[in-house]
Amino acid sequence: MSSSLISSSSSSPQGEGLKHPFRELTDVVCGVAVVLGTGTVTVRRCLGLQRHSVLRLEQSAGEDLQVQVNGVTIAKGEVVIVEDSTAIRVTEIPQPASTER
Repeated sequence: MSSSLISSSSSSPQGEGLKHPFRELTDVVCGVAVVLGTGTVTVRRCLGLQRHSVLRLEQSAGEDLQVQVNGVTIAKGEVVIVEDSTAIRVTEIPQPASTER
């Protein structure tokens, strides 16, 4: 019997027989936020916001949107229309920051 965390099974060509250390987490639901841009505003300005107010963002027009899961940017993308829905086409998946010191 192997002590390997990942093993393959010949019963499934799609990998359904694979055992993975994070298998239990594959169906966990996480909230996803798509961030158009960020900026800063004073409390005075925030309290004075009305319909049609304009807030300046730090990002340039046409810059990719950030896809965040639990506040962590996992990808960047652009807005696309799929049938009658709005969606994000992933254009970049940044490498995670190194945790080594």
